[in-house]
Amino acid sequence: MNPLITADLAQPTSPIIVALDFSDANSTLEFTSQLDPLACRVKVGKELFTASGRSLVEKLAAQGFQVFLDLKFHDIPNTVAHACKVAAECGVWMVDLHASGGRRMMEAARDALAHFSHPPLLIAVTVLTSMEAEDLNELGIKASPAEQVLRLATLAHDCGLNGVVCSAQEATQLKIALGADFQLVTPGIRLNNNTDDQRRVMTPVDALAAGADYLVIGRPITRASAPLKVLQQINQDIQHSRAETEKL
Repeated sequence: MNPLITADLAQPTSPIIVALDFSDANSTLEFTSQLDPLACRVKVGKELFTASGRSLVEKLAAQGFQVFLDLKFHDIPNTVAHACKVAAECGVWMVDLHASGGRRMMEAARDALAHFSHPPLLIAVTVLTSMEAEDLNELGIKASPAEQVLRLATLAHDCGLNGVVCSAQEATQLKIALGADFQLVTPGIRLNNNTDDQRRVMTPVDALAAGADYLVIGRPITRASAPLKVLQQINQDIQHSRAETEKL
C-alpha cells in the first residue's frame, strides 16, 4: 500500500467516524459497500484488526474510506514508534495510542511519523468512556475523569500530538484549555438514551456543540436495518444544527 494513499482520498465533510464493530472482513466489506466514503470515515478496532489484519485496512482505503486505526498502542517507546510507522505505511488517516504511556512514548511516535509527506493524525486516548471516578480510584488515581482527561490531554498537546480521544462531556474544557486546532475525537455518541457499555455519552449535535471535531458512532449505524439512511439522517441533523447556529 502506498503510504500516500490518504492524500488521494476524497475528503468527507461529515464529522462521523463509523465504528466497524464486526468480527470478520467479509461482514465488514459487505456493510461498508452500503456506505458513501464522502458521508463518513470508518474505524477499525482491536477485534476486527486481530481477525482481519492489515489487508482489511488496505481494502477499506481502496474503497475510498479514510480509516481510523484504533489499536490504542501502549508499550515501550521504540515499539510504539515502529507500530505507528507501519500504520502510516498502511495508508491510515488516523492512529491512536494511550496518553498514559507517557511523554517519551508519545514523542517517539510523533517523531516516527514526521518523515511522511502525509502522516496520519496521531491521537492520544485519555480516559476510556466506559470509566467513571470509582474506576480511576481503583487504579490509585484520585482525580475525577474530567481532571484526568485534562491532565493527559495537556501532556499529549505538549508532546506535539494532533489531538485526543475523549468524552464529549470533556470537549468544551479541552477546547478552551488547548485551542481550536487540537482535534477531539469523541466516542460514546448515542442517538437515544441507550448507553450500552459506555458511561459518559452524548448525542451527535450536542457533542459537536460542546466542541467535538469527530464523532465515533457504532451500533446505532451498524445495527440499523438501513445504515446509509441512518447515516444520512445524522448528517442532515448536523447540517441543520450548524445552519441554525450560523443564523445566531
